[in-house]
Order: sequence, then C-alpha cells, then structure tokens
Amino acid sequence: MARPKPTVTPAGAARQAYRVAPGVAEAVARYVLPERLGFGLVTAPVMYRADWAEGEWGAGTLTPYGMIEIAPGARALHYSELVFEGLKAYRVGRDWPNLFRPLDNWRRLARSAERLAMPVVPEALFLEALDAVAGACAPVIPGRSGQALYLRPFLFGTESGYLLRNSTTFSFMVIANPVEAYASGALRVTIERADVRAAVGGVGATKAAANYAPSLRASSAALARGYTVALWLDAREHRLIQELSGMNLFAVFGGALHTPSLDGAILPGITRDSLIALARDQGLEVVERPLPIDELLAAIGDGRCSEVFACGTAAIVAPIGVLAEADGREHAPRAVDVVAARLREALLAIQERRAPDPHGWTRDVARPPAA
Repeated sequence: MARPKPTVTPAGAARQAYRVAPGVAEAVARYVLPERLGFGLVTAPVMYRADWAEGEWGAGTLTPYGMIEIAPGARALHYSELVFEGLKAYRVGRDWPNLFRPLDNWRRLARSAERLAMPVVPEALFLEALDAVAGACAPVIPGRSGQALYLRPFLFGTESGYLLRNSTTFSFMVIANPVEAYASGALRVTIERADVRAAVGGVGATKAAANYAPSLRASSAALARGYTVALWLDAREHRLIQELSGMNLFAVFGGALHTPSLDGAILPGITRDSLIALARDQGLEVVERPLPIDELLAAIGDGRCSEVFACGTAAIVAPIGVLAEADGREHAPRAVDVVAARLREALLAIQERRAPDPHGWTRDVARPPAA
C-alpha cells in the first residue's frame, strides 16, 4: 500500500479544513476544571480524529470527547499496531495557548510510524489536530506555572484480521488532559537488572505501545515496594543505563552533565534534547556517553557524582533522591534538585513564555477560522 512520506508544510501554507461536530461549543462551555488535576486523570472536553483508507487521509473532525468504536479484531488490539506522542500546550499569563517544539513531536511520530510500517501523518494534518484541540480548549487550559494541557496524538491500525501484516485502514486521533507535573518531590528509583525493556534493533527508540508494555511489570513492582519508577539497563549485558520508564536520565559529575548516549534502544526525548541545549547555554559541559550503572553507583558513593535527575514531557525535570537495588540497598546522591532545579526553571520559563526563546521552540496555537 502507498505510504505518504513526511513533508514539511511551508510557513503560512493553508491547511485542510476540519469539520467541527455538533456539541463541541456546548461541551467546552459546560466544562468545569477540577482543582486537582494529577496527570492523565482528567480528560479535556474535545478530541480530534482523521482516518486513512485507500492510500490517503480523509478530512479530520473535532468532536466532543467520548467513547470510540473499534473492531474487536483490530490489529491495534492484537498486534500493538499503535504509536503515539506527548506534548503540552501552555497558557500562563496569557489568553491564548502556545505549543513547545510540536514539529519535533511530528518528526518523532513519523519515525515511529515508519518503523512499524504505518502511514505517516502529514505535518499539516498533525498541526491542524493539535491546533483544533488546544484552540477549542483554550478557555479551560489551567494557567498556573507547572500546569498545562497535555496533548496525546496517536495513530493505530483499525483493520480486523490476524494475518501478520499491516492494516489497510488507520485512525489518527488527538485527545487531551489538563495536567500538573507528573511527579512532585524527589523520585525513588529501583534498578531493574532482570527484565528487558528494549533492545537495539527493536522499537525502544520509538513511542510505540509495544515499547511500553514490557516495562509495566517492573514499574508496578517498584510502586508496590514504595518507589516511584524503574531504571532500565541494556538488554545484552544489563550493564549500561538506558532510561527510566518514560524518562531520560542525567547525572552531574564534577560540574559536567552526563547522559547515556542514544544507542538505538533509548527514546530520543525532546525534553532531553532541550536540556542539553539549555545546559550548554548556561556554560555546563554536556557529555553523551555509555554510562555503566555500577560506575554511577560508585560515583554516587564517593561523591564524584553529586546529583542525578530525570526528564520528560510529563515529568519536566524530576530530581532523583534514591537509587535502590532489589536487595534493598539504597544509593542516595549528596545533592538533590540543584542543577535540576536551575534547568527546570529555564525550560519552564521558555515553555510558558516567561522568558525569551532564543532557540525558537515555542509556537502559537493557530486560532480557529471564523465561522
């Protein structure tokens, strides 16, 4: 089947018109934003959908949030033919929201789709969907610093059948959630030395559903032990740090920022890339290299590593207070949330447009066309 290739829409180019279903304005008007948001627990009042069939994308539709129908035999359900993204719209001190690096999310979704031999969502369609949802939700996006509207674009195979091939029909959707930071306080992290999250040559570098399911057992076990999240090691030797479940990792060695180099099994985080740029802006040396877990633990013990933290769209920047082994031994960095706090504030200030954006990362949500 034909596969649309990623194409960049020139600035100012017209996007295809999307349909607004009845009830959208009413759904937004009666929506009440809860006081406590959590992360992913509160749904926004609208969603967007476009379908792919016979080699092309149809026009999208903005609808009130609600259940969707899917065939019980759909390949997304049986073969995890699903990829997704996560980004945020911010409205701090302003009446209209902005996005942060949305084209980087589109590029990563395109890479994920191509890895699973799925049709690529065109850039114009991707941006239209984000603008439609974030624009409709503008009045109800929380406005306190650290809060945002989390946008979840996802693409999934809808054809029913068990032959091991791709679907011939797909749906692309965007749903949203008003959110707070994913975690508050220092993370308590367990080191996973047995299970494998991803291997080089697999889908570890993509945001595919199949990349996350293998992490759930270790993540649930960490929570059951009173910890926050699991830290994953390489599949071959269980020696090199990859990432946490859903977050990249940084460590401070003698004033320099070290992070595991992308090895084909680590998700290339957009927050990770942003922090590398901001750290260099602040005069910090950044070292991307293979980082053995035993070296990190020894360096924490003798003080060569003063601080460890994680980052991601959901978590923003989260300090790590403890790294724990399965036998209960704990390793605590001597500093918590020093460099991390400085980078978090620099990043948030740009995302929320409280500070200049020298890298050109932010983008206004397009206002909906006049009726």
